Amino acid sequence: MERHLTRPTVAEVFVHAAAQIHQAAAGIWPGEPVLLDRHVPSVTGYVHRARIGDRTLYAKTSVLGVSLVTLLRGGCGPWRTVYRRQQEYVQQPDGLLAREASQLRILAGLDGPRVCAVVGMRDGVIFTEAVPGPPLAELLLSHPDQTRELLERPLAELRPLHRPGAARRLDPARVIGERSIAGTFLRKFNGSEGAAYVDQLGTERSEFEVREEVTDLVRHSVQRLNGLRMTLPSAAGTTLAYGDLKPEHVIFPDGPDGRPVLLDPGLLRASAMVDVAKLLSRTVLFLLARRPDPATARLILDGLAVVAQSRARHLPRGEQRAWLRHLLTLWLMDTLSITATYLSAPAALPLPSLGLALIERAVPVCSLVDEMTADLLDPAARGVGDRALARIAEVVA
Repeated sequence: MERHLTRPTVAEVFVHAAAQIHQAAAGIWPGEPVLLDRHVPSVTGYVHRARIGDRTLYAKTSVLGVSLVTLLRGGCGPWRTVYRRQQEYVQQPDGLLAREASQLRILAGLDGPRVCAVVGMRDGVIFTEAVPGPPLAELLLSHPDQTRELLERPLAELRPLHRPGAARRLDPARVIGERSIAGTFLRKFNGSEGAAYVDQLGTERSEFEVREEVTDLVRHSVQRLNGLRMTLPSAAGTTLAYGDLKPEHVIFPDGPDGRPVLLDPGLLRASAMVDVAKLLSRTVLFLLARRPDPATARLILDGLAVVAQSRARHLPRGEQRAWLRHLLTLWLMDTLSITATYLSAPAALPLPSLGLALIERAVPVCSLVDEMTADLLDPAARGVGDRALARIAEVVA
């Protein structure tokens, strides 16, 4: 109870973050009026659409480089401690958003991918240009028969990063390892602290019976995924992964046939499989949350399968199976990590609509992960990918 009473509150964090944005904007554009007109719900950082002068920008700040969920659950101590540490953190050249701004500037100088433009960075606040246009997720619903083409476009943008030797373009100090799928999974679920974290899932978001069922499913899935994690290929290599490739981060300003613009990079030294896994994981979660009609869902899932299979087509058959198992392992680790984040969010924290929907559907989502991890650990299992698609279609419906 004592720890709960000393947690930072949403009001303390949000008021401070908004003040940081105003302070940073005044330092970069003195004399320009600043209006924070729409908060963008997030579990990672504080994001606000802002009118600065006659421009619409997005302003983002991070408190100590940790997620808002971790912060508000007391993971960094009481607010007075957080506030004191934050004054020092925003001046550090290797802070999370300083690295993100650096990555966006590096990417802007390459022949791909297209990224949103950084227009300012000060006092731990990054300002980026607003990118008009529909996100990938909405285009999938309106053009499900074009799923393969729509998913291939952001992946095609990443070819310069996925080429051998691309890691030389990024100073190791600029890497955002916090967005690693395997690293995030290990950070959340490792050891006794991870077990305690699982035991508390849904405490402020779900009914007791739902919490009991979800906790049991997650506990079994984590155990299996920890074993599967040990079979993943080494992360060492010379390619870069974008690191945070999600449907809501892929915007099509020129329509579905044009080149997309990518938001919020998390560049790290990893294989292209990481980007494919996160894109597929988050697209499936979007479908589970939105629940389109069965015909639309089937078209999108078939397109997902074609994109995944095409990435391994050049490999010998035996290696194709291993590649698919590794892809599914990363996919499930990411799915479980973000679902757990939403479930562990304090009740007072505004969540995106996707997060709210996944909390409502936590039992079927966690059951899906449970069944798929069991399949991956079964040495006699065949057609794991096909069964996964069938199960996803059932849950969506």
